[in-house]
Amino acid sequence: MKPGHTGWRHLVHSTQYSLKGLSAAWRHESAFRQELSLCLLLLPLAWWIGRGPVDWILMVGSCLVVLIVELLNSAIESVVDRIGTEHHELSGRAKDLGSAAVMLALTLAGLTWGLLGWQKFLG
Repeated sequence: MKPGHTGWRHLVHSTQYSLKGLSAAWRHESAFRQELSLCLLLLPLAWWIGRGPVDWILMVGSCLVVLIVELLNSAIESVVDRIGTEHHELSGRAKDLGSAAVMLALTLAGLTWGLLGWQKFLG
């Protein structure tokens, strides 16, 4: 951010940077496109499966967590690739850790949706 960008000006510029990041993720990250598409398909189901606002926010929130972690993982991968494409133990570890974070976020979302779905249909 440029010096002197405060208040509303800061908010406008920050929003533009965030939208630029979302656009880059959509254009360059197939995993992000797949996860966003799945979330958009699932969100209407949250109204039907959920038994109230807490259920709904748990389902929607778990989808958002997956997208957030995927964005962070993509950022890590971009920085590692920027540094160099040659194999390095720490570079591989950073990418593996980011991937593990995505896997855990997906597990959280799956458990959340699965348990709330079970509660609705079998509980």
